[in-house]
Amino acid sequence: MIHGTIVGLQAEVRVTLILPDRRSVEITCVVDTGFAGALKLPPVAIEKLGLPFVIQTNANLADDSNVMTPIHRATIVWHGVEQDIAVAMGRRPLLGTALLENSNLNIDFYEGGTVIVDEL
Repeated sequence: MIHGTIVGLQAEVRVTLILPDRRSVEITCVVDTGFAGALKLPPVAIEKLGLPFVIQTNANLADDSNVMTPIHRATIVWHGVEQDIAVAMGRRPLLGTALLENSNLNIDFYEGGTVIVDEL
C-alpha cells in the first residue's frame, strides 16, 4: 500500500527510485490520471539522478500537439517490488496511469486528505 496526501488540491505520493549506484531517493509526485506513462521528471532531476537515456519518442500533449521527448530508464519500488520503468521529461514530477494499472486509487479529496494506492 502506498500512502500520500492532498496538498494544494493535488494528490501527492512519494516514489522511491533506486539509482544506478543502488542508493535510494524518494521523490514526491502528483498523481496525473491524464498521463498514460509511468513517471515524468524535470530534466534537471533526470540529470542529477543519472538516469540512463533509452530513446527519443513522440509524445502527444493535452493540447493535441506532438513533441519529441527523451525517455530515460529508472528502477523504482512499487508495491514493495523493484521494477524498471520509462521516465519521460516534464515540467514537474508526475505519476501516470501506467503505474496505477492493477491498483485501486482512493482519494479523500480535501486539503490534507489521504491518498492510498492499493495493489489489486
